[in-house]
Amino acid sequence: MKKSEIRFTVELDPSNVPDKIFWDATDNPNEGLSDTKAIAVALWDHYHRSTMKIDLWTKDMEVLDMKRFIIEIMSGLADTAMTATGDQLMADDIENLCRTISKRVEEEFKAQNQPTGGK
Repeated sequence: MKKSEIRFTVELDPSNVPDKIFWDATDNPNEGLSDTKAIAVALWDHYHRSTMKIDLWTKDMEVLDMKRFIIEIMSGLADTAMTATGDQLMADDIENLCRTISKRVEEEFKAQNQPTGGK
């Protein structure tokens, strides 16, 4: 039986806030550790019938990038819902929510990058 391993290494600042996050996996196409700004891992605890999750991001993760990351996770969950359960309605509801949030984030981005007037 083939086994695969995923490993995360987190460097913390003196206040225990993630400064750097690295990951590696048996099937990683890159050689050695790869860096990232955020990770989100969820596990199903079948004994307690609940989800355990780990969400970490570095202090230099841009807010807009974090919002995009969250939207992309949710969109991926729509795919998972369809593949794992066959529930097209659930997948569509998640995708619709992602579209709504994406529009809001896009408007927020445009508002933040408007010229302030003057010369």
